[in-house]
Amino acid sequence: MHTTIEPGILYFGTPVVLISTVNEDGSFNLAPMSSAFWLGWRCMLGLAAGSKTPQNMRRSRECVLNLPSVDLVAAVDRLALTTGSDPVPPMKQRGGYRHEADKFGAAGLTAVRSETVAAPRVAECPVQLEARVEAMHGIADDDAVLKGHIQCFEVRVQRVHVDGSILMEGARDRIDPDKWRPLIMSFQQFYGLGSRLQDSRLATIPEAAYRTPDIARARCTAGLEAAAS
Repeated sequence: MHTTIEPGILYFGTPVVLISTVNEDGSFNLAPMSSAFWLGWRCMLGLAAGSKTPQNMRRSRECVLNLPSVDLVAAVDRLALTTGSDPVPPMKQRGGYRHEADKFGAAGLTAVRSETVAAPRVAECPVQLEARVEAMHGIADDDAVLKGHIQCFEVRVQRVHVDGSILMEGARDRIDPDKWRPLIMSFQQFYGLGSRLQDSRLATIPEAAYRTPDIARARCTAGLEAAAS
């Protein structure tokens, strides 16, 4: 029997993303979030508009989406309740956040140079997606109280780096879902994936059928950079 309820959040479970960006002074910021979804080589990210990460993304128009595995749960949790904003925004003060200038150091993670953006990658993350901000959208702008407080970023991935251990045997460009174990957040708690339940009929469609023009566009980006170097 179903019951009608009014939960404070509707976070039914999505992968954790560590977004790395560049601050105004050239230092690096690193922020965990989980309001994200992908379509092709595009990703939608929902963020509190006043936080440091969206501020950096609005200014630089770039970021790296680093996807941690379950093995990195402790490092991700060390970033909880920290912010790169100084002073700490009032809303985050109420949540118990503190300012942390060295996010990589606080998490015990390593920043490595990206190929197409100034923001660094997280060396320990098995998946690292270099991306450009293509569009920004206000969320809940129809509400006088919420207007301007939540922003959704549409980013275009232009470089995909993955650890070889999660690649499918005999398929250079495919992730093996039986090897990839992303860190999942569900209702503010950390979880991982279990084993495959059964084969999916959707998987009978070749993965190549989902390829979009963004992939060729990413190759052009690489060619332009090689010519400039």
